Amino acid sequence: MNYSELTQAIKDYTENTESTFVTNIPNFVRQAEERIHRLIIIPELRKNVTASTTSGNQYISRPSDFLSVFSLAVVDGSNNYQYLLDKDVNFIREAYPASATSSLPKYYAIFDGDVQATATTGNFIVGPTPDAVYTIELHYYFDPPSIVTSSTSWLGENAERVLLYGSLIEAYTFMKGEPDVSAMYQKNFEESLSDLSLLGNARLKRDSYRGGEPRVEV
Repeated sequence: MNYSELTQAIKDYTENTESTFVTNIPNFVRQAEERIHRLIIIPELRKNVTASTTSGNQYISRPSDFLSVFSLAVVDGSNNYQYLLDKDVNFIREAYPASATSSLPKYYAIFDGDVQATATTGNFIVGPTPDAVYTIELHYYFDPPSIVTSSTSWLGENAERVLLYGSLIEAYTFMKGEPDVSAMYQKNFEESLSDLSLLGNARLKRDSYRGGEPRVEV
């Protein structure tokens, strides 16, 4: 389902082509996408990027489409991957009170978030402060482009039912529609979201490095 097909389906289901309603359809779809992407983790919406640390700088910029982190690794001088341990900022500040304390980083934390006014995308903080230029590899869950702007999306191609009913919930809320119809849309959304979640759980492997392989008790 592409965006044109989704737009037509929303009009058909709601039997509404009033101009103000149609103008707001992009908002309904974006709100539905945001809700879905924050309720479940979709394995296909994962990225790996590499960057470099700066000697003497304990901050690392996050990607602009960053939502959450899966792992952060630093490549040492022998080209070996060292996976950093996820801590909070207070731990790193207490463990390394002097930012001049430098070595190969062992820990990381999310330091701050996006600031739209200054177009910054947030930073990680690592400890200890890097003592050299190291390659880092970030594996993260990203915020994909909306189907509204790209015409197609992973949800539209692979989970059109959850995208449709998520959009219909927002559209019908805008219309202040009948409670029984709204409840039906909500039920269908939750069922399709559950199906998508089950698919994601089947595809999404646990972090074997940190948590080990799952065991079955007999």
